[in-house]
Amino acid sequence: MQQKILLIGGPGTGKTSVLNELISRDFFCFPEVSREVTLKAQEQGIDQLFLTKPLLFSEMLLEGREQQYLDAEKSDAELIFFDRGIPDVHAYLDFFSTEYPTTFLEKSKKYRYDKVFHFSPWKEIHLTDNERYESFEETVEIDSFLTKTYTDLGYHIINVPIASIKKRTDFIINSLSCDL
Repeated sequence: MQQKILLIGGPGTGKTSVLNELISRDFFCFPEVSREVTLKAQEQGIDQLFLTKPLLFSEMLLEGREQQYLDAEKSDAELIFFDRGIPDVHAYLDFFSTEYPTTFLEKSKKYRYDKVFHFSPWKEIHLTDNERYESFEETVEIDSFLTKTYTDLGYHIINVPIASIKKRTDFIINSLSCDL
């Protein structure tokens, strides 16, 4: 039976680095959708789509994450990893106090993940770049919205220890091997 494994946490907490390590170990993984959406908007002359049109950006994210979920269901892979999930979309909108349609929450309830691994804010590895502009302080605050959102949806959150990429990846795989 397929397990959908989710990596959550604020920006710059190491999710993508661990996802890349999982990919190098031949696991089936879906990357973060927001970078792709941000880059497409920048090609159209919109520097930060989320800041200028947060609902449009979020609708595009929701669509992309829903498509990833549906694509995962078509796969034969037993373990599928996602860099962020559908509930992240409305967690961010809540952080920015932006109203959104009920479909956001409905999709979060419809498309469920089997395990949620949380990456806590870690100042020593936090960096900003062209697509990640949040300060470390904002990351901490966003993280609290993410954990609240997932907890409110009934998920048990597994905290990934602050350690090297290899040790974090091993922790996740070892946690899952107990359940296989």
